[in-house]
Order: sequence, then C-alpha cells, then structure tokens
Amino acid sequence: MPELPEVEVVRRGLERWVSGRIVADVQVLHPRAVRRHIAGGEDFGARLKGHRIGLPQRRGKYLWLPLADQPSAVLAHLGMSGQLLVQPEDAPDEKHLRIRVRFDDTLNTELRFVDQRTFGGLSLHTTTPEGLPDVIAHIARDPLDPQFDDAAFHEALRRRRTTIKRALLDQSLISGVGNIYADEALWRSRLHYERPTTGFTRPRTAELLGHVRDVLYEALTAGGTSFDSLYVNVNGESGYFDRSLDAYGREGEPCRRCGTAIRRRPWMNRSSYFCPRCQRVPRVAS
Repeated sequence: MPELPEVEVVRRGLERWVSGRIVADVQVLHPRAVRRHIAGGEDFGARLKGHRIGLPQRRGKYLWLPLADQPSAVLAHLGMSGQLLVQPEDAPDEKHLRIRVRFDDTLNTELRFVDQRTFGGLSLHTTTPEGLPDVIAHIARDPLDPQFDDAAFHEALRRRRTTIKRALLDQSLISGVGNIYADEALWRSRLHYERPTTGFTRPRTAELLGHVRDVLYEALTAGGTSFDSLYVNVNGESGYFDRSLDAYGREGEPCRRCGTAIRRRPWMNRSSYFCPRCQRVPRVAS
C-alpha cells in the first residue's frame, strides 16, 4: 500500500485536475472496485452524478474526495496497485480500468481508477464534523499535519509497551508511515526496529520524529517511491525516491554510514532492513 508521500503526490494531482468539477457520469466496470460501497456500483454512480468535487483531502495513507454540496466523500483505497489517473477522454482504456468518472465541463479529461490486482476501490461515506469519512475517523494525524501533537505522541509511545517499528506502523498512533519509511527513519535514528518504546526519552522521541518528517518530505519532493509501474501519479509518472533509500531494499549493500552490509530480517509478514553495527539489537526485548 502506498505510504504518505505517494498518496500526497496523488492528492496534489487531483487538486489540480479534479477539484471543483461536477460529475456528469460514472461507469463502474468491475464490481470489486466498489465492493466497499455496499449498495453497489449503480448506487455509487447515481449518488455522485451532478455533485461538485471539493478539495481533495488526505490523512496519513488515506485519500478522499469530498462532495462540496453535502457531508459525503469518496474514499479511495489504492491497495497494492490502485491508480487514480487523469486522462484525455479519447485516450485508449487501460487494460485494468475499473471505474471511469466523466465531468460536466469542456476540459475533455476524465478521472480513471485503474487497478491490476483489484485489491483497491472507491466507496462513498458520510463525513464527520471534522470532514473525515466516518470509516477512518479513528486514524491518527500524520507527522506532517500542523496539528500533530509531538508531546502526546511521546506519552502514547511510552504507554503502548511495544517495539518502535510496530509503533510507527500503528495508524491509530501515528499515520502515514509504512514499512519503507519506518526502516529509513530508524536507520537515520540509529535505532533497531525491536527497540522497546517504554524506554524512550522526550529527546529520543523528538529526534525520531525529526527523521520521520525529513524522510517523508524528501520522498514527497522526489515524487514518492516506485519499485515498479504500479505506483504512479495522476499523469502516470513514477516517483524516484528509491534511488535515495539508505536501508530499505539494500540487503548486502554497504551501510552509507559505516560500510557494514545491510541486513534483512523477516518481520510481521514483511521485511526489516537495518545496519547491524549502527542499529544494534536491544539488550532487553519488549
């Protein structure tokens, strides 16, 4: 699943090309693409038709298109291969096109949801007073959010009695960070992924948050991380932050700080990449 930088790149593209436009027609071409919209594809399209798209929003990894004239929003689940593309109306259909949204204007572009693996989809939800789709109201703010509370995060981190990478991936504690950027931030912080959170001091938490923000901003500037053609922005372009990764995906390559070979270890059905010299295994396991 794309992490914060990739989702924010898509959000910015949608803000430029979709915000303020009125939906003229919706075609659902595969039922799995609207499986989270319980009423089905026909209802999904009917409830969007004639409504104006507001300013696209994001919290962590979650992206949604609010409807400007009612308390509802289209939540986009990108999954492993979902793409939101803005294409000319006469462009050939993509092989894995799942949903088409046409607009009531003369810009001659449409919004397409393309998903090779059909793990993602679009769904319509009521929004909370804060403007979030109700199904993601429990998601914490992300570290790039101006209202993210560093002190509250530190206290919650110590209370959680877990290990630091698990905490970084807990979207109810801090959102937007996934496996790639957790490994990168931990490498920069010289922290092993199994370091217990109960021993974190305020300075240590502040240092970690600083590295989390730095790596997210750098990835965002680079357009995100693309290891294949499945993650692209709304114009179909890949990000290139994978060229700047210090830990993730570099098994056997020398650590850029000390020269020790980066290691990979299985972790929660994923992999963790770390430098065994710079990020020493904690003496006390959590």
